Amino acid sequence: MSNSATQAVEPSAKLVRRKDWTIIGLIGIAHSSSHFYQLVLPTLYLSLAQEYGYDFTQLGFLATVFFLVSCLGQASSGFVVDRIGPAPVLRFGLLGFVASALLIAISDSYITLLAAALIGGVGNSIFHPVDYSIINHRVSPQRLGHAFSIHGLTGNLGWALTPVFMATLIYWFNWRIAALGAGLLVALVLFLTWLGRDLLSGRNQPMATSVESEPATVTASVDLSQKSAWATFITLINQPALWGAFLFFACTAAALSSVQNYTIPMLDQVYGIDKVLAGTTLSAYMLCAALGMFAGGFLVGANPNTERTVAVSLVLAGLLLLVLAAGMVPPSAAMVLVGFAGFCSGVASPSRDMLIRRVTPKGATGTVYGLVYSGMDVGSSAAPIGFGILLDLGYSFAPWVGAAVAFVAAAGLALWVAYAAQQNRSSANILTN
Repeated sequence: MSNSATQAVEPSAKLVRRKDWTIIGLIGIAHSSSHFYQLVLPTLYLSLAQEYGYDFTQLGFLATVFFLVSCLGQASSGFVVDRIGPAPVLRFGLLGFVASALLIAISDSYITLLAAALIGGVGNSIFHPVDYSIINHRVSPQRLGHAFSIHGLTGNLGWALTPVFMATLIYWFNWRIAALGAGLLVALVLFLTWLGRDLLSGRNQPMATSVESEPATVTASVDLSQKSAWATFITLINQPALWGAFLFFACTAAALSSVQNYTIPMLDQVYGIDKVLAGTTLSAYMLCAALGMFAGGFLVGANPNTERTVAVSLVLAGLLLLVLAAGMVPPSAAMVLVGFAGFCSGVASPSRDMLIRRVTPKGATGTVYGLVYSGMDVGSSAAPIGFGILLDLGYSFAPWVGAAVAFVAAAGLALWVAYAAQQNRSSANILTN
């Protein structure tokens, strides 16, 4: 190749790389804002209770409404993403957060707070269909693993930011200013996504080619975005692999919810660790999970059998939680094991997202990710109540044991999803030949 040709290729490769990382950064910021907003209402519970005298049942119901609406919306918003493109849907979701935050800031009744929770849930429902549609269609194959890992990493960072951000504004001003500040922060993200709208746009473009992106279903030659929503839905629900993926997300979300909700009281009750140190340990779990997601991005490229990475890492996380539940280690070791469990669960995330990519038919990226990720809302809603009842009945180790069982079940489901995808691919090859 001549020097001039080589010089032409190198700038082109640099431009593609720069474009990829800009897209990954924009989607990461948007995803972080969704996780950030999920905790806005919970961080205001004490302030709202003091201001209006609401009990925790009333306050908890606000979060229930938020995630219930998000679950229903997530399962359906993917259809919209596949038909009008992800960029306008992303701006709609962010605008929903801004409107919800403004309602909280001016609220003077419980009905207003319920409306804010409902609108916030609608806004939250669009992110996974939008994000994964953009990543799968706009990021080069060689950077997909990193895109998935950064996506998960920024989500965890969004969770970590909310308590600090809200507590600081409440301390300096009051809870209404804190809610307004949350809305302004999301408005800034909305402005950034509007500036980058050309990078994020793109409707039903062919998914970047790679070994992982080969069609896994007999409908791969059919562009489902050209079909009606009902026809697309019927096609998808007849694919067992997608039901397996839905259950996989429900199990992993149930495990995470159990760890998030009950690790602090369990470290206190089982190991005698004070609540402040236990809270720090839970933060370490989330930080280690984020580091695991980053490391998992490299494993996606190194190991094409992503289901094995998912299965091994989740089984290890489950085993560590069982050791914790047995109460057989000293308190200092227990805190370390919590962090290791977080790291193992985080490693699975990028490979998990690549696995779902393998079972996604053409023209249905947003729809598939919306449907399977709605399983997360199901698991997040059901687990706290179930494990809370078990704790009240005296089963003190139930949350960690339940999380371990859920992780192991998810590992088995990941292997089954990969097997079902391979069977569908084989069927497609037979029909083609």
